[in-house]
Amino acid sequence: MVQVVRRSSDEVTIEVTVRLSGGLMDMEEAILEASNAVGRCATEEALGRFDTDGSPICVGETKLTARGRNPKVYQSPYGEVQVERYVYQTSRGGRIHCPLEHRARIVHGATPRFASQLSHKYAQLNVRAVQRDLEQNHGRKIATSYIQNVADYVGTIATAKEETWEYALPQLDAPIATVVISLDGAMIPMADSAGYREAMAGTLSFYDHDGERQHTVYLAAAPEYGKQTFLARLEREIARAKQQFPDALYLGIADGAYTNWTFLEQHTQRQLIDFFHATEYIAKLAQAQYPQRRDAQRRADWQRSHCHTLKHDPEAPDRLIGEATRLAHRSALSQKLRDEVRAARTYFDNHRHQMDYPTFVADGLPVGSGVTEAACKTLVKQRLCASGMRWKRKGAGIVLSLRALSHTVGRWAQFWEKIDQFGAECFG
Repeated sequence: MVQVVRRSSDEVTIEVTVRLSGGLMDMEEAILEASNAVGRCATEEALGRFDTDGSPICVGETKLTARGRNPKVYQSPYGEVQVERYVYQTSRGGRIHCPLEHRARIVHGATPRFASQLSHKYAQLNVRAVQRDLEQNHGRKIATSYIQNVADYVGTIATAKEETWEYALPQLDAPIATVVISLDGAMIPMADSAGYREAMAGTLSFYDHDGERQHTVYLAAAPEYGKQTFLARLEREIARAKQQFPDALYLGIADGAYTNWTFLEQHTQRQLIDFFHATEYIAKLAQAQYPQRRDAQRRADWQRSHCHTLKHDPEAPDRLIGEATRLAHRSALSQKLRDEVRAARTYFDNHRHQMDYPTFVADGLPVGSGVTEAACKTLVKQRLCASGMRWKRKGAGIVLSLRALSHTVGRWAQFWEKIDQFGAECFG
């Protein structure tokens, strides 16, 4: 049993009775039910404080008068809460206005915290997994359609405001000396086209003078022809970083895709091919050098040695080109291995000028885009490429926007602070 025993202007005292019987699991279930009951009671009290007293109000220059108090059920983290609140209309009728919903920042029938919980969970899990988690761990039974609708609504706000809402970096432990900008793509299954298309992920990683990463901003976007929306978003983040850290060194690190470099060369002072991407081509050469299964150890040693040399010897790329040229003329190689050797030779030829790893290592600078590679997996692949999934562009964009916000430290809280400031209607 739950009841309010005392109220004041900014406090409410609630009495609750919890039945403790059976095993500890039974007791914990009773405690959860009682906690939710307290939450519902307190939320009802809290919502009432955002209502009007029924007097006429003005919205802009339009005068509205109360039509009376109507009951409405709102969804909260603790359960459904029904309140009676005033609704308003002009003297000519028309659209109904509810001051309580506007002032309390109700999001699609959910309290702000519950809307935040639903959309955050949906960013990490599919809708049925969110439903199971809410029921099993929070004692909340919610329809999948409602979870989907709230998450879509919040995601629409996120995508609509990405151009204008700015987010502050968290308090960093050390001054920033280097900013690494990187981008990459990941293929996702699409429902409205044949097969897979490329979603984009990008990162801005902030490093101190000792080469320690202090913070990373994550971005992601659904597949689009030309990638212009994604690139424009990344440009805005770069501009904000340069405004805050004008003296930092800006590095571009990516794989060999041509479009990556046409973008990075505009925004960074130095560029480097991702070291670990380059080592994949060394692995192809190692396979051609020791193609027999019994030579696995010699192959691994050859690859390890040449990877170490590439990182520390300025002449290593030229030697690798020479190795590829030599191996391409081996008559005993299969056609598949010969093609891979030629691909490696072309790769090292084309990117020789972007492989100054020894200088970067000596300067204590990053040589890999592992953060972005991980972003492609964690931001994109883990959520959008589960078995049986197919995506429309809008749905993929909503999920990726929510995931980017939740993965970037500090941004999820700032996003909800802005909704609390401007309201959920701000994107309309």
